[in-house]
Amino acid sequence: MDRTEVIKSNLHPVFAKVFSWDYYFEEVQKLRFEVYDIHGTHSIGTRDDDFLGGVECTLGQIVAQKKMVKPLLLKYGKYAGKSTITVHAEEISGNNGYVELSFCAKKLDDKDLFSKSDPFLEIYRINDDETEQLVHRTEVIKNNLNPVWEPFKVSLISLCSCDEERKLKCLVWDYDSRGKHDFIGEFYATFREMQKISSGNKVTWDCVNPKYKQKKRNYKNSGVVILSDLKLHRVYSFLDYIMGGCQIHFTVAIDFTASNGDPRNSCSLHYINPYQPNEYLKALIAVGEICQDYDSDKRFSALGFGARIPPNYEVSHDFAINFNPEDDECEEIQGVVEAYQNCLPKIQLYGPTNVSPIINRIAKLAAGDGNIKDASRYHILLILTDGVVTDMADTREAIVRASYQPLSIIIVGVGNADFTDMQILDGDDGVLRSPKGEPVLRDIVQFVPFRDFKTV
Repeated sequence: MDRTEVIKSNLHPVFAKVFSWDYYFEEVQKLRFEVYDIHGTHSIGTRDDDFLGGVECTLGQIVAQKKMVKPLLLKYGKYAGKSTITVHAEEISGNNGYVELSFCAKKLDDKDLFSKSDPFLEIYRINDDETEQLVHRTEVIKNNLNPVWEPFKVSLISLCSCDEERKLKCLVWDYDSRGKHDFIGEFYATFREMQKISSGNKVTWDCVNPKYKQKKRNYKNSGVVILSDLKLHRVYSFLDYIMGGCQIHFTVAIDFTASNGDPRNSCSLHYINPYQPNEYLKALIAVGEICQDYDSDKRFSALGFGARIPPNYEVSHDFAINFNPEDDECEEIQGVVEAYQNCLPKIQLYGPTNVSPIINRIAKLAAGDGNIKDASRYHILLILTDGVVTDMADTREAIVRASYQPLSIIIVGVGNADFTDMQILDGDDGVLRSPKGEPVLRDIVQFVPFRDFKTV
């Protein structure tokens, strides 16, 4: 499913990596955790790495216990000495927000003899039972007493359980490659304190080493940690928008690539049968009739991709099927159907199957609507396609970016092709990530193979 970061030279590692899974009460969701000692800079899990132990459990066990501690087992069920693994579980709210924080520090204590400290910052949430949960660990800034750490994003439920007064314990360390990091100092904060930051003003804390404070009469601090920027983002779910009275803006994107077959041939998925609609029209009508109930003006954007279009017959992956780039909307679902039928004789089915341009286009529109304070518009993009996505990497990146906007994507697979790519984009078998490893903020894609439902 996923891997944590590597913690060097440490027999008691606390991993900052967070794993997100959908929990289903009615299912037995089996999990296996394995711990390795790596020996190189290459991919984890190679033969050179030492297996330190593993454990099997169910997601239900972790959820029920909230904090599960189990011994690590070697092959054949033997105990790996006294080694244990601890897994914490917490529910992530559907309407969770997130915050982007930027920290720096000044005049930190120098812990190294022949160079300057290599500082990094850790933030822990203090729970109701006084236990501490690691929220974030920054990168290490080498040889610098005035570090500026990279901005990072964290959900409000992970940071403070959505309680602005909950205490956060923040520790500053001098990194040691052998794992014996030197303690520089600590401070306590709350999210409410952090929000005091405003334009031109920064929030600062004294980084204090309690031992130095007891021993040294004139001791003030071991440096100052500064919150230089805070960006708070509220993330709303689909139901939040609907129940808040917003309108849905519905866009359909139709696959006009050559793999669908010549529309003049009765075997083509785009064949216009005078007696019954083809599968593209069936899928369009089935989804569109549901969505139009939430759209007051009943006008829907209708786009196409993967075809050569007039007048120059150049390939386009984002064109209005009514051939009016200034107004791509059609009157009701019947208007989309008519635009589709009129479009087919005028274009040449081609390729490749690139869907990222249309996702980026709708996400950009949604981003503009996201600035409306009353959240009055939510976008739904229906993509009708017959198979393999050509620009898979760009599409994953586009979906991750789009997950920050008031947008949901429905992908309907038409025909009997291999829809493996679509299932990956759906993310039901794991969190969808961009090529660089960034996860989606929320699950916005739902894939439906139309062949499984067209007779229902």
